Amino acid sequence: MTVKSSSTQTKVSKNKAVQILLFVVGSISLFFGIIGIFLPLLPTTPLLLLTAACYIRSSGRMYNWLLNNRWFGDYIKNYQAGRGIPLKTKILAISMLWITIFLSIFFMINKVKHFWIIELCLVIIATIVSIHLIRLPTFKNQTLI
Repeated sequence: MTVKSSSTQTKVSKNKAVQILLFVVGSISLFFGIIGIFLPLLPTTPLLLLTAACYIRSSGRMYNWLLNNRWFGDYIKNYQAGRGIPLKTKILAISMLWITIFLSIFFMINKVKHFWIIELCLVIIATIVSIHLIRLPTFKNQTLI
C-alpha cells in the first residue's frame, strides 16, 4: 500500500507488528500533542509531526485524517511548507508559557528547599522556549486555534 502526501510517496510497512507499534506511538504522540495545545510546556507541533511520521508508515487512512483534520492539519501543513505559525498563536503561546512559569514559581515558594535553583531553571527554560517561538517564521492570514 502506498500513501501519497503532498510532496512524497511513502510505503506503509508490511510488517504488522511494526504497523501496530507505529500506530500506538503515533496515537500516544497525538494525545500529548492535543494536551500541548493547552499546556505551553508540551511542544504541539513536534508531537504532531511525530504522529504524522508514525501514521504515514502505519495507516494511510489515519495520516490522511490527520492532515485534513481542522484542528491538527494546519500545524503539519504549515510546518511542511515552511510557513511557520500565526502571530496570534505565538503571542498566546508565549503569554501562556510565562503565566504558567510565574504561577509555578509563586506556588512553590517556601515549599521546596533550594528554591532559587528551580526558579532559575524554570526561567531559563521559559526564555529558551520563548526565543525559539519568536525565531519561528510568522505565518500571516490564519486564524488562532
